[in-house]
Amino acid sequence: MAGRKGAGSGATPATVALTAAGIGFVLREYHHDPRAESYGLEAAEALGVDPARVYKTLLADVDGRLVVGVVPVTGQLDLKALARVAGGRKAQMADPAAAERATGYVVGGISPIGQKRSHLTVVDAGVLDHDTVLVSGGRRGLDLELAPADLVAVTGATTAPIGRS
Repeated sequence: MAGRKGAGSGATPATVALTAAGIGFVLREYHHDPRAESYGLEAAEALGVDPARVYKTLLADVDGRLVVGVVPVTGQLDLKALARVAGGRKAQMADPAAAERATGYVVGGISPIGQKRSHLTVVDAGVLDHDTVLVSGGRRGLDLELAPADLVAVTGATTAPIGRS
């Protein structure tokens, strides 16, 4: 992916961070339905992509610190696995308000890229099975398509098996 495509009203901290890092990405916008039960599955359907390539960004509290887990929308975050990778003993999903404050994004639009504060980030190892993946672009109705290696690099992430079906 050479450069940014699909520009328009998509400027978010995530797109700014990718542009500043010189990482190619494609903006993928769609109409978000506030009644959607799963933001990630909604994105996959609206954009016509395999849901296995769409990743969701979740924040967990691991022994009192926030850790970002990025997993396919087709599965769930394995909290025990995330705690192990983060060097902790116990993980639980973070309070949504705390996640919003720490990232600068709203729930349902939290991007792993360009967060207000830097957090330990773990991306499910299955990400490396794809040529490109989609993650939230920083608001509901906006995804970013990029190479998995670029996602890992720009977030400073570790890859590990943290997803489960």
